Amino acid sequence: MSDAPQLLHLVIGGRVTDPRGTEFQDLKDIHTVGFFPDFESAEEAWRGWAQRTVDDAEMKYVIVHLHKLLEPDLPGA
Repeated sequence: MSDAPQLLHLVIGGRVTDPRGTEFQDLKDIHTVGFFPDFESAEEAWRGWAQRTVDDAEMKYVIVHLHKLLEPDLPGA
């Protein structure tokens, strides 16, 4: 187990209404990739899924920094 504090991240993806934004077409169809304890592991998962769908301009995967929402006063948030 690492001594680094857990900085929870979520990776999700789905079809967006505009590739420049993050408004999803249908919230029921959002793909939850998973929850990750740090940015590095979340970025690795995000990169894998984003690369799988690179030819589909309407598909977008994002990293949500849950630690910033849950504990905004934490160092690193």
